[in-house]
Amino acid sequence: MRVIIQRVNFSQVKVNGKIVGKIGKGLNLLVGIATTDTEVEIDWMVRKCLEIRLFPDLDSNNNRWEKSVKDINGELLIISQFTLYGDCRKGRRPSFDNAASPEVAKQLYQLFVDRLKLSCLKVETGIFGAMMEVEIDNDGPVTLLLEREATSIMNN
Repeated sequence: MRVIIQRVNFSQVKVNGKIVGKIGKGLNLLVGIATTDTEVEIDWMVRKCLEIRLFPDLDSNNNRWEKSVKDINGELLIISQFTLYGDCRKGRRPSFDNAASPEVAKQLYQLFVDRLKLSCLKVETGIFGAMMEVEIDNDGPVTLLLEREATSIMNN
């Protein structure tokens, strides 16, 4: 599973010119599901997204990242993006062999969304499989790649 996590001041997603998801301060999550992903990767990624400290403590005089999206009661915008598994190493066209099938990916993506909703934070989404226009006001900018592979479970 791969998630591009971005700290944002604002983010929204449109489908056919209509806003379908919109947040203020929080995290924009672009989510790719691999062929090998299971509920284990989903649970790990949910915890990581909610607990990673990407926000400064505005009450202190330092600018260190000391707060999570949960700590600031931030908001989450979750966008499915199978292209995160595009392999461009060979040829001129990306291969998506490592991306989960749409049926499997949709089920795991929805599980990811549902588990994030348990946090009681505002959670908005795009529409799975749709052509979307995503507007991101990246704060910082802060952009990180979070990755969890099924085979890494055995190594940890």
